Amino acid sequence: MRKLIVESFISLDGVIEAPMDWASPFFDDESKELAYQNLASVDFFLLGRVAYETFSARWPQIRGDRYMDRINGLKKLVASRTLKEVTWNASLLDADAAAHLARLKNEPGGHILKYGVTDLDRTLLAHKLVDEYHLSIMPIRVGRGKRAFQDVDPSLLKLDLVGTRSFKNGVVTLSYVPR
Repeated sequence: MRKLIVESFISLDGVIEAPMDWASPFFDDESKELAYQNLASVDFFLLGRVAYETFSARWPQIRGDRYMDRINGLKKLVASRTLKEVTWNASLLDADAAAHLARLKNEPGGHILKYGVTDLDRTLLAHKLVDEYHLSIMPIRVGRGKRAFQDVDPSLLKLDLVGTRSFKNGVVTLSYVPR
């Protein structure tokens, strides 16, 4: 059975928006190596429309880096009500993305990975589809932007801490599972 794992960068003040603008200095060799190792158990990369449009505009052009080569080679699942077509080895999920993901999770194979806490998490949590959250707290104050889980009903966000990992650069990754 597959797991759906959500990984996200979060600033000290809880910001998740536009991590490409502030998290890059912390995605060093140590962090990148762990991220690459974690991809070994992943078959699918799940994205909402905004993440898909952001990543697919930049990431396919990055070649020769084994982490990015692995990301680019993964099958992508895009949850969107407005997109009509996708590229970058991607498939659009049908109108009931939650049901599609529930079926996919029950099949044998590698995990489903989603980067970032986004609007899609409301649906994932409401349907009890998330198996793990890996939240990387970056030692930086961003000051403005969307906060982690700000649009999620607090009654859906009941998590138990199951692991921590600290990095030399000051990043701490907290791993949670839903209760």
